[in-house]
Amino acid sequence: MSRRGDVLLVDGYNMIGAWPALQRLRDHDLEDARDALLDMLADYQGFTGMRVYVVFDAHQVPGLGAKYKQHEMVVVYTKEKETADECIERLVVDLTLRGRNIYVATSDMTEQHVAFGKGALRLSARELLIDIGQKQKQIQATLKEVETRPIKRNTVDGSLTLDVRARLEKWRRGDL
Repeated sequence: MSRRGDVLLVDGYNMIGAWPALQRLRDHDLEDARDALLDMLADYQGFTGMRVYVVFDAHQVPGLGAKYKQHEMVVVYTKEKETADECIERLVVDLTLRGRNIYVATSDMTEQHVAFGKGALRLSARELLIDIGQKQKQIQATLKEVETRPIKRNTVDGSLTLDVRARLEKWRRGDL
């Protein structure tokens, strides 16, 4: 789907509302749902090499908004009277560079069309969840492979001639 250096802009609350596990978590504790989403996206960013921005809608909350890094991702809380959609649209324009794809993950059809019109590629919440699941399976398979691989020491000693090893041993003992 993507290349290293590409950008993924995620409508955070849209994902929480669209992914069943996060919906259940949200119904109990919204902060836990946000944290779980950020953890999943951090793993995804680490595996894909994409730059991930997660935008949370705070347009009904007074204030200037906030932007910070978490797990090397950029997490944005919109400012007062700014929706996540407006922030994502602005980021699409700001982050567009030649040779880099910008993906917008949201299931809001209107936002998908607007982002597409600004040059971004659309990605539904369902498509992103499926891709994250596939990446998690690839990570697990790689870890399993590494665990079952015999440990092989890569020492310099095994590739040295007997003469060189003898010289190094004398040097180590201070006999040179």
